[in-house]
Amino acid sequence: MKNIILEIRAGTGGDEASIFAGDLARMYQRYAVKRGWGFMILDETGGSLGGYKTMVAKITGEGSYEALRKESGVHRVQRVPATEKAGRIHTSTATVAVLPEVEPKAVELNPNDLEVSFSRAGGPGGQNVNKVETAVRITHKPSGIVVSSRAERSQHANREAALGVLRAKLYDRQIEAESKQLGADRRAQIGTADRSEKIRTYNFPDDRITDHRMGVKVGNLERVLDGDLDVLFNKFSKKTNN
Repeated sequence: MKNIILEIRAGTGGDEASIFAGDLARMYQRYAVKRGWGFMILDETGGSLGGYKTMVAKITGEGSYEALRKESGVHRVQRVPATEKAGRIHTSTATVAVLPEVEPKAVELNPNDLEVSFSRAGGPGGQNVNKVETAVRITHKPSGIVVSSRAERSQHANREAALGVLRAKLYDRQIEAESKQLGADRRAQIGTADRSEKIRTYNFPDDRITDHRMGVKVGNLERVLDGDLDVLFNKFSKKTNN
């Protein structure tokens, strides 16, 4: 699989969770640049003090899904927020979902199940976005899934991008339902698709990242958050090969 949909949502922790979600988004974007992949933010809701409440992006490039598919889950940060006057360490979370982009034929969409609305796109993109209703919001009525895209300059392009996100989410639900019907061994092989699993802690006071699934710890936290995820991934490979 070549392309993925990356969704990051702020979890517990209020404004600090949104700031952390922004840190994670920047980390993946910089990693994509290092790997020569494309990175386009399709939709975003900013936090009141920066970062994101939600952010959905499309990453395009060979090997992107294989490299990032295990990033799905709850990421936890422990640090003193910029807004904390007493110097206390806070714990906040953000949820990451990495979904493979699927072919249109893999997920059938009934037009009657879709509620589509258009609006003026906000944010960067030139004068065009403020004058024309190019942003697209699609509600899949049977599942209640709502997706949006505002990054493209045309209504048609944003509609196609939003449909791509919707297909990825519906496919992910399908895989999750199938995994629940399988035995424990098979489920362990393909994963549970459970986004509630805490997978990693970013501990700023100790300058340490702990990956709870792999039992791996690395230092130089800022380097990883600056996009050098290979520091972690290389340790994963060594652990797996030992």
